[in-house]
Amino acid sequence: MQIPLMDITIRDNKLLSQIKEKINELILNSQFIGGKELETFENNFADFTKNKFCIGCANGTDAIILALKALNISNNDKVIVPTNTFIATAEAVLTVGANVVFVDCNKDDQLINIEQVEYLLTTEKNIKAVIPVHLYGQMNNIERLNEIAKKFNILIIEDASQAHGASFNNITPGQLSKAATFSFYPGKNLGAFGDAGAVVTNDFNIAMTIKSLRNHGRIDKKYDHEIAGFNMRLDTIQAAILNIKLSYLKTENQLRRDKVNIYNNLLKNVGDLILPQSRNLNEDVYYVYTIRTKFRDQLQKYLNDNGIQTGIYYPKPLHLQKAFEFLNHKKGDFPNSELQSEQILSLPLWPYITEEQITYICKTIKEFFNRCAE
Repeated sequence: MQIPLMDITIRDNKLLSQIKEKINELILNSQFIGGKELETFENNFADFTKNKFCIGCANGTDAIILALKALNISNNDKVIVPTNTFIATAEAVLTVGANVVFVDCNKDDQLINIEQVEYLLTTEKNIKAVIPVHLYGQMNNIERLNEIAKKFNILIIEDASQAHGASFNNITPGQLSKAATFSFYPGKNLGAFGDAGAVVTNDFNIAMTIKSLRNHGRIDKKYDHEIAGFNMRLDTIQAAILNIKLSYLKTENQLRRDKVNIYNNLLKNVGDLILPQSRNLNEDVYYVYTIRTKFRDQLQKYLNDNGIQTGIYYPKPLHLQKAFEFLNHKKGDFPNSELQSEQILSLPLWPYITEEQITYICKTIKEFFNRCAE
C-alpha cells in the first residue's frame, strides 16, 4: 500500500463541478483581478473567523509582511518569534527592517513558550510585537498572551497559517490581537490552487492600510497612490476557489479530528510514542498529525520502506539556520525546539484518509517497535 503524507486531490464531484464552472465563468468574463468574487470571499472568511475585516493577499508570507507594515513595525523594532516555525514568520520581520528575537517552544505542545516571552519583555528593549504561531492546527493561549501584551504595551500578530477554524476558549485568530495572518497554500486545511493568503482584523484603520498596501498604495482610484505599497493582491480566481471550498471547511476539520481519534486509539501505549493531545479550551483542526519518538529517523525510514510518506515540521530550528547565523545563536540556546526537531514526525493526514489506511500505518508502526526499536 502506498500512502502519501497529504492527498489534496478533489474527489467530491459536486465540489469539483462548482470550481470548474466558476473558473470557466471568470475566464469567459475576463475577471482576474479584484471584483465581486474577491469581495465575497473576504466577507465570508471574515465571518468564518469571527472578525470584521478580511483582506486577501498573494500568500501567507505577504500577509505577515502587510500586517507588520500596517502596524508601523520597522527599523530598530524587535519582534519575538518562536524558533520552531517555518522561515516565513521570521523572514517577514526582516523584510520590514525589524529585528528578530527568537524564543523557545513548550516541550509538550510545541507552541510558543509564554513564560519566556514575558521574561524577554522584562530584559530586552525595543520589543514592539510578538508573533505566536498556531502550530499544527492548535491555537496558543491567546488570552494569556493578550494579558502580557497589554501589560508591556506590545502588539500581537498571530500567524494562523496552520489554524483555519481553530479556536482557544471559543476565541478565534484575530479576535484579541491586532491582526491574524493566513496562508492558503494548497496543502492547508483551506487550500487554493496555488499561492494565496489573507489578513483578518477588527481594526478598520489596519484593514484599510493593508488593503492599500497590497495594491501599490491605492484603494479605489487608479493611478492615485497615497503611500508606496506592493503588488501583493489575491487573484480573483483563487478567491473564487477558496470561497467555494470554504463552505466545506467546517465539515472537513471535523473529519480531521475524527481521523486523529482513530490514530490516538490505535497508537496508545505503542513504543515510546508521544501522541498529540488537544488541550483544555482548545478546538484543534489538525493541519498535521505529529507524533514524537527518540527513534524518529529509524521509524521514518521503516515507514518509507513500507510505502508510507511522512514529514518533519521542522527539521532544523530557525536559530540554527545559516540565514540567521548573524544572531550568533548556538546549539543548546533553545533546547525544547532542538529536541522537537530531532523527535517529531508527521504521519499521513487529510480529511478523507480511510480507516483502512490509518490501520495499515499504525500496524506498520507497531511492527517497527516490535522488530527494530532498541
